[in-house]
Amino acid sequence: MQYRNSIKNEPLSILGFGCMRFTKKAGSIDQKKANMEMKRALELGVNYFDTAYIYPGSEVCLGRFIKEYKCRNRINIATKLPHYRIKTGDEFDKYFDEELKRLGTDHIDYYLMHMLNDAASWKRLLSLGIEDWIRRKKESGAIRNIGFSFHGGTESFKTLLDAFDWDFCQIQFNYMDEHAQAGIEGLKYAADKNIPVIIMEPLRGGSLVNLPKEAMKPINAWPKKRSAAEWGLRWIWNHPEVTVVLSGMNDMAQVEENCRIADASTAEMLSDKELTVYDKILKGIQKGLKIRCTGCGYCQPCPKGVDIPNCFASFNHSFSQGYATGFREYFMCTVLRNKKSNASLCVGCGACEKKCPQHLKIRNGLKAVVRRFENPLFKAGNAVAGKIMKY
Repeated sequence: MQYRNSIKNEPLSILGFGCMRFTKKAGSIDQKKANMEMKRALELGVNYFDTAYIYPGSEVCLGRFIKEYKCRNRINIATKLPHYRIKTGDEFDKYFDEELKRLGTDHIDYYLMHMLNDAASWKRLLSLGIEDWIRRKKESGAIRNIGFSFHGGTESFKTLLDAFDWDFCQIQFNYMDEHAQAGIEGLKYAADKNIPVIIMEPLRGGSLVNLPKEAMKPINAWPKKRSAAEWGLRWIWNHPEVTVVLSGMNDMAQVEENCRIADASTAEMLSDKELTVYDKILKGIQKGLKIRCTGCGYCQPCPKGVDIPNCFASFNHSFSQGYATGFREYFMCTVLRNKKSNASLCVGCGACEKKCPQHLKIRNGLKAVVRRFENPLFKAGNAVAGKIMKY
């Protein structure tokens, strides 16, 4: 197992165990199966295990595993505060204490503000006294490192990074999202501030494993046999700014393969010829794209707050990777935030089109996004999210 970019001189395995996708049995997590998978990952050198308050049964499952195998001192626990549920400062302890009980521990190694997607959400937490709460928890040792997980645009990410003295952060990053969400620009910005970055969705929930035929052609043509998953993971670990890559492993074969890849992966390992393969893979995927947005962000900021690159990325993904994937991404990146950024906020001013280097008809594209996503299900979810995010 490779280790890099340690936080406070503590080495972290470049592969982390994502605990969101444990196998379910009769509606509950299959504890025995999950134990076997986590035990094998631990044996192979994985020392970072990521869960969250809102992952059903996940914290309890991880806690039971740690208790049974008496491995607390070998594991870094990462879990998350559901700040979007909190209305008063007194509730910080309520959720945190429940998480400690679920996990059977007296401290959290890496604690994140879950889905902290914009500066407005952070300002609200500041008004509730989050800074003082974090300080007290760190002084007592109950929290060892503080960070946040993020779904949103590059500029919002950079603003959040500058808003507090974070120990680490977590973003979605893969070869399809190089210029979407926080993207490569956000990754490098964090690295420049010496903030370690944890990567989620390295294979986009499996969509970069089940590629279309055109995208598989360059992979199959490569002289050395590698799976689509290996191509995806190697691309991320090629970036020296990456600290840990999370994988939601729920099969022993996945654990073995991912640990094998991690054991052989180093920063800047890919040759120029290998990097051209990713260009070909993307071209194969992009044949199904409807809007040729490169995600450059020159159209931003929108006067009305529309996150144009992420709107278009979600729209395209709904065709190339399935409607559910695109819809989920659209809802998460534009609605689950204090200040919404969905396509229907567009008033047709055209400021974006004057700045677009691709000369895209952005206003027409945003109308297509609205037709594609903003259906009755979206509106119902938007209404519920509006009540939650207004706290």
